Amino acid sequence: MSEMRIRPRQVLILIIVFLVVLLMVHRNCKSTCVTGPEYLQAMYVMQQNEELPKIYAITPTYARPQQKAELTRLSQIFMLVPNLHWIIVEDSNNSTQLVRNLLEKSGLTQRSSMLHIKTPAAFKLQNKDPNWIKPRGVEQRNLALNWLRTNVDPDKHSIVYFMDDDNAYSVELFVEMSKTKAGRVSIWPVGLVGGLMVEKPILNTDQTQVIGFNSAWRPERPFPIDMAAFAISIDLLFKFPQAVFSYEVQRGYQETEILRHLTTRQQLQPLANQCRDVLVWHTRTEKTKLTAEEALNKQGKRSDDGLEV
Repeated sequence: MSEMRIRPRQVLILIIVFLVVLLMVHRNCKSTCVTGPEYLQAMYVMQQNEELPKIYAITPTYARPQQKAELTRLSQIFMLVPNLHWIIVEDSNNSTQLVRNLLEKSGLTQRSSMLHIKTPAAFKLQNKDPNWIKPRGVEQRNLALNWLRTNVDPDKHSIVYFMDDDNAYSVELFVEMSKTKAGRVSIWPVGLVGGLMVEKPILNTDQTQVIGFNSAWRPERPFPIDMAAFAISIDLLFKFPQAVFSYEVQRGYQETEILRHLTTRQQLQPLANQCRDVLVWHTRTEKTKLTAEEALNKQGKRSDDGLEV
């Protein structure tokens, strides 16, 4: 049987072809896999040039079977958006190892702050309570606001956003949010909320000013919007220290309670393509049915023994 011999020239050609292919793959990956779409590439450049304001995203959270899944989904956003700082406030007497582990594995320990405060028993939802019957996250959001007023430089422009752990967020939302001007509250539509496909601001003819809202649920509210619909320039929180959340308001008035101190409808800054793009959705994770797990527990067993789920 004759042997096939590869000449040096053929080897050289193969090496050149391999290097060309490798270079093409590298260039393609650099433009799509690493930096992503154009708006995100531009964001990375601005971050490198220190042109992006920091966004402080406040996330109240509490222990439940779905908690790690919810926070893991959110952590993917933080890994992609370079100017986000995550303030996680646990409804607990102590910070938990679960949240600490998640931040460490996500590489976010330097871009996050862990806080904790327990909701008073009188305002705590019971197992069979509908989620709307009592205000949620009041203690946690107020603690985060106090942390910001204590630790952040009011003269350096930054932005505050209330980022609940069960919503769905587009990365592009934070590109838009970064355009929030000093001294302003920015606003945009929110999908799947208030019994509508989208709740949105109504703008004037030149698309520069909010003149109303399309809200179907309690439209008489001064700000009939969802918590995910707005972001606040940090200087406003220092200018108006009385701007906090409260248990002593009607159902659905938490957004109005803080915004009434900071802005008016006419002063709101429309973003997201003049409020035509939906970049956040008020999704809600279904409560997990764990009947088989409960049966195991009665036997002194757990399916997740030794695991963090």
